[in-house]
Amino acid sequence: MSVLVYTESENGKFKKNAFEVASYANEVASQLGTSAIAISFNVQDDERLGEYGISKVLKVSNEHLKTFSAKAFADAIAQAVKKENAKAVIVSSSADTKFMAPLLAAKLKAGYVPNVVSAPENVDPFTVKRTAFSNKGFAHTQINTDIKIVGVSNNAFGQHEKKLNLEIEGFNPEIDESCFSVKSFEVDKVVGKATIADADIVVSGGRGLKGPENWGMIEELAEVLGAATACSKPVSDLGWRPHGEHVGQTGKPVASNLYIAIGISGAIQHLAGVSASKTKVVINTDPEAPFFRAADYGIVGDAFEVVPKLIEKLKDFKA
Repeated sequence: MSVLVYTESENGKFKKNAFEVASYANEVASQLGTSAIAISFNVQDDERLGEYGISKVLKVSNEHLKTFSAKAFADAIAQAVKKENAKAVIVSSSADTKFMAPLLAAKLKAGYVPNVVSAPENVDPFTVKRTAFSNKGFAHTQINTDIKIVGVSNNAFGQHEKKLNLEIEGFNPEIDESCFSVKSFEVDKVVGKATIADADIVVSGGRGLKGPENWGMIEELAEVLGAATACSKPVSDLGWRPHGEHVGQTGKPVASNLYIAIGISGAIQHLAGVSASKTKVVINTDPEAPFFRAADYGIVGDAFEVVPKLIEKLKDFKA
C-alpha cells in the first residue's frame, strides 16, 4: 500500500503546487504508516521531490504527454495507482486537475474531494475538510471508497521540507490512441510574469483606475512585490486587460497569500472568487464599497495618490 501524488509541471519544470501536494502526500502517508510516491511527466528536476517527503518517483518520458490531456493523464495515473497499490491519490485543485480528476475517479471507482484545505482529520474513516459555498463555509467529508482522491487547494497546506533518499524509476504507461481524440495545436501563454494560479501575491485593478493607460502603476506595484497582475470582470469586458487576468467566480479563482484590490468595489461574484486568499487589502475611494466588509486591511483613498506612495515605501524597504 502507498500514497500516490500527481505532480504538475510545465516546460519540464515542476509548478509550485507540485511541492505543496508532495508535502500533503507525505503527511497522509505518515498517518497511514506508508510511503509517498510521485508520478511526473517529462520533468527534468525530479530529484527536488526528495526534499518534500517523496521516496520514489515514477518518471514518465513521453513526447505525446508534453501537452496536458485529461484523458491521457488520467489513464497514466490510474496505471500507476494499480502498479503501486495506492489507496490514496493526492492531486492539486488546479483547473487542469479538476478536469482530469473526475475521469481518474471513474476509472478507479474512487471517491474524489477537491478544494481540501488541511490534512485528513481522521484516516479511519478517512475524513477531510474542504471549502464549500464559494469558500463561505467548510464541509467535513468522509470518503468511504477503497481508493481515495484528494484535491488540495492552492496555498492551503503549504510546502514542508522532509529530505529522503529518492529513487527514480522509469515508468511507461500504455496510453490508448483514443485518449488523444482532442489535441492541442498551440498554447498561447503570457511569458515573463508570475501567473495568477501560482502567485503568492496578486495585485488586481478595477474600473476605479479609469482606463488602460493607468495600468502602469498596477504593473509597477506587482513588479516590486513579485506578484501577478489581475483585474475585475468589467475591466476585461471593456478590453482594458486580457480575459486571462479576470479573477472572480466567473474568471480565475485566487487563493493567494496576499490579494491587493485597487479600485474594485467588490461585487459578490468577485468576492466569491478571491475569498480563499489569506489576506485581502483593499484600496478604494468609497468607504461603503462592499469589498471593505471582506477585507483584512482597507485604505479609503484615491488609488492615484495611495499606490505611488506605497510603491515608494516598498522600494525604500527593499533597499
